[in-house]
Amino acid sequence: MSFPISPDEDERLKVLLETGALDPQQDPVLDSLCEEVRQHFGVPMCTITLLDRARQQIRAAQGLETGDTPRNAAFCNYTILSDEVFVVSDALADDRFRDNPFVTGAPFLRFYAGAPLIFLKNIRLGALCLLDTKPRSFSRGDKAELQLFAERAVQKIAARELQGP
Repeated sequence: MSFPISPDEDERLKVLLETGALDPQQDPVLDSLCEEVRQHFGVPMCTITLLDRARQQIRAAQGLETGDTPRNAAFCNYTILSDEVFVVSDALADDRFRDNPFVTGAPFLRFYAGAPLIFLKNIRLGALCLLDTKPRSFSRGDKAELQLFAERAVQKIAARELQGP
């Protein structure tokens, strides 16, 4: 399975490494933000993901485990292509995702909404994602709210970079 790549991919990866955000340490602040977002939207799963060259790192999560997944299966590949919230109302009805291993197998995703984590102009580190096992709609207002939550996640990641280890 291939995925789209941004023209700014090399610069995005360089900035991602420089932030130290990929360091695999537990971040209770990001976990609690995921819980707040999950409850706000009434979805069973919420994640904050970062995409490096070959993998998607689930940096924080509620309703799913943190850890790594292959990048070629990540819905977030599409999210990081623009500054807009990316929504898949029903993954089984979407040609890009109907055969995705996360749709055909656990956690059996049907709905995805992802707001890009915009760090700098054209630098999207990953996404704040809402996930559900049932199809759902997502309004313009929902998109705006999710983007505000994503901005908070970026502020937390940036604050961590400035504070250092």
